[in-house]
Amino acid sequence: MTTLSHKQQLLALLAKTSFRLGHFTLASGATSDYYIDCRTTTLHAEGGRLTGHAILDLLEDHNIHADAVGGLTMGADPIVSNVATASAQRAIDRGALDNPAAPLIHGFLVRKAEKTHGTGRRIEGFLEPGARVVIVDDVCTTGGSTITAIEAAREAGMVIAAVVCIVERQEANGRPAVESAAHGAPFFSLFTADDVRAEKLKQSAQE
Repeated sequence: MTTLSHKQQLLALLAKTSFRLGHFTLASGATSDYYIDCRTTTLHAEGGRLTGHAILDLLEDHNIHADAVGGLTMGADPIVSNVATASAQRAIDRGALDNPAAPLIHGFLVRKAEKTHGTGRRIEGFLEPGARVVIVDDVCTTGGSTITAIEAAREAGMVIAAVVCIVERQEANGRPAVESAAHGAPFFSLFTADDVRAEKLKQSAQE
């Protein structure tokens, strides 16, 4: 029996729990005949686990080394937590958790605005100038939230190693805008919206 990869399992769950057909107004103001709410998957117990491991698989496949993963609250919040936890679990599975060289990936979140109290930080969690980081997002349409996180991390002195979104809606200006902001760092998507739609139709046909 063939075991499905983390990515294949995640796609099936995304299509089942996060994809909806209808008439929707997106954050950009545009309208669409479908909507993908990744949070119903990334906040799902098994969906969260699969999200963390699917992104780690992608980074390993492309030889991307990073100290931390982060993104704009709140779409990125469960992604960040799940990737960080999955990296620790892999280190445990490999008997390397106590090794200072263990490839642990920590997490950080970018606020939409700086705090007006306390430390006034824009970034919460991991923050080390010079560190290599991966910016994550759930759905990339125009790329606005992804770009905000890229710019905040760079302003904090961190180096963008890669950018990853779970689903890319393939809007005309989305990918070019993110790639421009990334300054040469690669931009990966686990899935396109077409991938999720096709899986949803496949599931519907099997019901």
